Amino acid sequence: MNADPDILQLKYADVIALLARTEGISLDTALGMFYKSKTYQLMRKGVSDMHCMSCAYLVESILVEST
Repeated sequence: MNADPDILQLKYADVIALLARTEGISLDTALGMFYKSKTYQLMRKGVSDMHCMSCAYLVESILVEST
């Protein structure tokens, strides 16, 4: 299933904002982490409906990747 591109962009923004708040980092740093993550690639490709997961789940996934 593919998400509507506009909805997906909003989801990306929410995940990036939560990542920045959770880690106490700038939005620019969070943006870089997000776009370099495998989680973003899966969301973008519509794999396993990753875009349907909660923002908290997606942030945790990104943090696990980065360790």
